[in-house]
Amino acid sequence: MVKNVTQKLIESHLVEGRMNPGEEIGLKIDQTLTQDATGTLVMLEFEALGIPRVRTEISAQYVDHNLLQEDFKNPDDHLFLRSACKKFGLWYSRPGNGVSHPVHMERFGMPGKTLLGSDSHTCSAGSLGMLAIGAGGLEVTMAMAGEPFYVDMPKIWGVRLLGELPEWVSAKDVILEMLRRHDVDGGLGKIIEYYGPGLKGLSAMDRHVIANMGAELGATTTVFPSDEAVRLFLKSQGREDVWQEIVADEDARYDEYEEIDLAEIEPLIALPSSPGNVVPVREVAGREIYQSYIGSSANPGLRDFAIAALIVDGKQVHDRVSFDINPTSRQILENLVESGLLGKLIHAGARLHQAGCGGCIGMGQAPATGRISLRTVPRNFPGRSGVKDDLVYLCSPETAAASALTGVITDPRTLGMKYPRYNEPETLRLNTEMLVPPAAEDQSYELEKGPNIKPLPPLEPLPDRLEGPVLLKVGDAISTDEIMPAGAKVLPFRSNIPAISKFVFSPIDETYYDRAMACRSQGSFVVAGANYGQGSSREHAALAPRYLGLKAVIAKSFARIHLQNLSNFGILPLLFSSPDDWERIAQGDVLSIPELRDSIRQGNRVKVINRTKNETYEAEHRMTKRQVETVLAGGLINWVRASQRHTSSLSPQTGWSP
Repeated sequence: MVKNVTQKLIESHLVEGRMNPGEEIGLKIDQTLTQDATGTLVMLEFEALGIPRVRTEISAQYVDHNLLQEDFKNPDDHLFLRSACKKFGLWYSRPGNGVSHPVHMERFGMPGKTLLGSDSHTCSAGSLGMLAIGAGGLEVTMAMAGEPFYVDMPKIWGVRLLGELPEWVSAKDVILEMLRRHDVDGGLGKIIEYYGPGLKGLSAMDRHVIANMGAELGATTTVFPSDEAVRLFLKSQGREDVWQEIVADEDARYDEYEEIDLAEIEPLIALPSSPGNVVPVREVAGREIYQSYIGSSANPGLRDFAIAALIVDGKQVHDRVSFDINPTSRQILENLVESGLLGKLIHAGARLHQAGCGGCIGMGQAPATGRISLRTVPRNFPGRSGVKDDLVYLCSPETAAASALTGVITDPRTLGMKYPRYNEPETLRLNTEMLVPPAAEDQSYELEKGPNIKPLPPLEPLPDRLEGPVLLKVGDAISTDEIMPAGAKVLPFRSNIPAISKFVFSPIDETYYDRAMACRSQGSFVVAGANYGQGSSREHAALAPRYLGLKAVIAKSFARIHLQNLSNFGILPLLFSSPDDWERIAQGDVLSIPELRDSIRQGNRVKVINRTKNETYEAEHRMTKRQVETVLAGGLINWVRASQRHTSSLSPQTGWSP
């Protein structure tokens, strides 16, 4: 039977279920990735399981999000993560070593392996022929414990690439073209696999750009073949020995098909405040900008910084523009220095920041009030930059650099200069020293917990009868940044659920916390539109509302990762059987679900009674039996403890060198 790349990857890791779209499957996970904004909670969850050491081939913890040290909270968490890596047997990437996704690709990426990460952009590693999926922290915790990862078998969406990219057009424009066509929910329930002759012109890091923002399409993940481009990348990293060819068989089939002629793509840009709001740059050219920002996991390669350096070489950026450069890894920064490219950027007026996520997650570099910020980052959800009414546009490094020079949004094709093509050197300066290997198993380590690190709050099982007010009613495409904001003000509380819960829904309704605390013991509902919970994988967007008493969310549809996070923390996710019923419920209405436990165990239909309006609605759930029991138990940790599923027989992490 002929197979595509995705089918080969899934089949080789399938431990439960069948590969029929929509059926739940269990996958063996080879590697895990955690970053500090989610990793502190993962380590607390792993501690709660009582397992002495991770049971994966590789587990790596990165410190890339919370690098600002305004007080003790972030540095305390860095030390906690370091101690957890020593105690539990993980690799530790030190603060300043870089963003998790490109660093993992450089040092640990391996064709044919599975990777599960507590970051929605873990899918970036699909660029190397890996099956790499973003998930909630609890699922990553379970993978670290040697348990399978469960997901509904997605459809496989084959995207055939033809032709070559024109001058001034790059990989970012390819994924923006996909978003222009399909918006932020076009990939729900699908794995996107790219194939075709157009791949020959895309490097492994170009593919990283495209795979990274597959998350913005709502896709489960993105997969590329492991071909000559991947071999050359691994060779440049001193790791050619781990390469293997993994390509689709001739005449391989897909569930859905798409075709893109790369030669027809032009510079594109996503307008505020959605990655799916894409138009050609020429349509908005001339709008005055304040900021031009280059970096992030969505444009992390040496080439992305080099092309910007060559565009501004010998020139000065506009005196109104903050030209922010965020190197994505220490290694890339060293290569920029060694090649002289960093000097070109700095002399042109660039502001250099440390290797990490920085402004992408709202950790500094906020734009000015009412001013446009051009960014090569993956997301521009409202307020994510740290400014409530921000105007963030997403674009390529070419467009960002051209606009930095002119002070207005500029189609780079109109700069009037020859396109400065950049060929990456075959040999790079490597940096493996910033990665601390796992400690020996025969050594004992204690966790170092600062005063901001609090134990996980206990979560009680769901009651048989649920009744409470609708504390919040929201529309479509509510992101996790709106449920549980990021940024320098909020993220330092990531390991302190009582403290971080004070910010729940604050971008939407600043009164939510006080109102939730007033009825916390009773429980409450949220009513939502379509694609509720899109964006980040942060499980705080489920755990913190759960801490405040949220017991059920009724929505038109859910984003994949957030849907799982809700059940992981004992929040009942329900879908309107008739989406029109969303209109009939008002914020403040009291809803009731009688005989809840029997209803969701015996079928997928649930009767919801509106006590305020004396109306009854039909809702449904699409949970598996395993997920139903998880929700009823009050969350995954409660369920694991009760069922003792953590007695896995999978082998411990093996030796590895980056």
